Amino acid sequence: MPLLRLDKVSLAFGHRPLLDEADLELRRGERVCLVGRNGEGKSSLMRIVNGEIVPDDGSLWVRPATRIAYLAQEVALDSNDSVFDVVAGGVPELGQLICAYHHTATALEQAHTPAALQRLAELQHELEAVDGWQLEQRVETVLSRLGLDGEAAFQSLSGGWRRRVMLARALVCEPDVLLLDEPTNHLDIEAITWLEDFMAEFSGALLFISHDRAFVRRLATRIIELDRGQLTSWPGNYDDYLRRKAEQLEVEAQHNAQFDKKLSREEAWIRQGIKARRTRNEGRVRALKALREQRRLRRDRIGKVNLRLAEGELSGKLVFEAEDVNFGFGESTVIRNFSVNILRGDRVGIIGPNGAGKSTLIKLLLGDLSPDSGRIRRGTRLQNAYFDQQRSQLNPDASVMDNVGDGSQRVTINGRSRHAAGYLQDFLFPAERLQSPVSTLSGGERNRLLLARLFAQPANLLILDEPTNDLDVETLELLEELLMDYQGTLLLVSHDRAFLDNVVTSTLVFEGEGRIGEYVGGYSDWLRQRKSAKAPAAAKPARRLAPARAEPPAGKVRKLSYKDQRELDTLPAKIEALEAEQAKLQAAVSDPGFYQQPGEGIATTLARLETVSGELEACYVRWEDLEALTTG
Repeated sequence: MPLLRLDKVSLAFGHRPLLDEADLELRRGERVCLVGRNGEGKSSLMRIVNGEIVPDDGSLWVRPATRIAYLAQEVALDSNDSVFDVVAGGVPELGQLICAYHHTATALEQAHTPAALQRLAELQHELEAVDGWQLEQRVETVLSRLGLDGEAAFQSLSGGWRRRVMLARALVCEPDVLLLDEPTNHLDIEAITWLEDFMAEFSGALLFISHDRAFVRRLATRIIELDRGQLTSWPGNYDDYLRRKAEQLEVEAQHNAQFDKKLSREEAWIRQGIKARRTRNEGRVRALKALREQRRLRRDRIGKVNLRLAEGELSGKLVFEAEDVNFGFGESTVIRNFSVNILRGDRVGIIGPNGAGKSTLIKLLLGDLSPDSGRIRRGTRLQNAYFDQQRSQLNPDASVMDNVGDGSQRVTINGRSRHAAGYLQDFLFPAERLQSPVSTLSGGERNRLLLARLFAQPANLLILDEPTNDLDVETLELLEELLMDYQGTLLLVSHDRAFLDNVVTSTLVFEGEGRIGEYVGGYSDWLRQRKSAKAPAAAKPARRLAPARAEPPAGKVRKLSYKDQRELDTLPAKIEALEAEQAKLQAAVSDPGFYQQPGEGIATTLARLETVSGELEACYVRWEDLEALTTG
């Protein structure tokens, strides 16, 4: 029996229908990803399921006593409460009680009064009566997992941290149906990985919207696509959906081409004038009218974004050189002994937890901050364009066109003057939206607008801080293609693992205590190099603990025992077999689908890789020792 059902639901805002007699069922244990282009109505569908919007037509049925929790795309809550109170408010029936106990206990720590002790005892009794301790434990667990300070004021938090709090609020009530709209936005990779693990064990039904392809591949058991008002169910994983959807679109394109050819032929016939009227078939005329109506009602797919970048003049070969750079705020060290060389054409990913100092590193490289010690050298002829994840470069009160043209109706792209309206159409902004204020745009539309503004500026150095937030997958893939062909230098801050793998050539990783490691390749390459680096380290203690041997006299060759000689003869074959197995395991770990399998399989493979690497190191050491004995 489903937990909820949508039956022939229709919804329209203005002239454009978002949902057209859409049907949906959601059952316990399902993890359903809702996909579709920006502006198709995915968030509106979520709000219908959550009961915030009443559809124009059709019905929503929810199984009695079903608990639904919803994390919206934008954080709208503005509260003076503490983070603990906001999270506990996710369980309305017990939230106020647990908050009262929490505040009373905190006050009692500061001042012991008989009234406070009495109040605490009363609240404790009430909590025991309704098993409220379990809720408090859940609140504390979720706060800890998401790295939240329960005593912090919600109003003082940044947008990213507020989103974490609202995610905690949605998770704490243990809902039967969990609705997540872009849950990975503003979360770092560690928090995203925890969320994946948490969702994989979630026993209820999960309906989520996400542009994070790695997240979707790990979690989704079914894909629901919203395309031109229709909901289509695609059982299986995300890659199955992509393959079958491409096949469906090819068939649809062929059908539409045949239809348009027939319509064109019939239109030519009806225009033959006197000759046509002499042989006119009224049934054929009626059929033509039906064809016209069918073509009028047909909703074509939204076009693709046409991304083009106004590249600047060629920069010098050296872009940035940092040597032993240290920087901190007060007694807190943010960057310690950092050195790097970034050359023209490098595409560098920057990875690290929220608050680690990624933005600080960029400001140091650009010269907005000065290091406490060390040296930073910048290249010549640098023209930078900076994508700010907070979109602070956009004026929310100005129109879409004014944000790109800065008051002018024309923009210059690669030396050519274009009308801003035509340029914005490349970014899927229709003429009727050009005078709309930016404040009315969705998150994905604002990101597209910021990209349009950014790409109109000549630049040979791109700094992109979380550019993938809220973008649909098709636009993401087009952005990837653009960046892979970009001839300038790229600094990319992102928590999107697939995006990093597909775009960057090297990564700078914040590894704690201000240390920044440099690795070749993207996110998956960093993981593999990190795992491989740990394996030989595990073998080193065994070498240090080996008993000391007396060195044979110089020049005297020692004859090996039969057992040692046999071991020496078999070592090359053993090393060859271990090297082959190590290469096979490393290839498996590097495969994009490796982290889509169950956690037990991942752990077994990584553990075996570490064991094989350790055995291989030990074999090399033993071979050197035996060879040394034979050569003296």
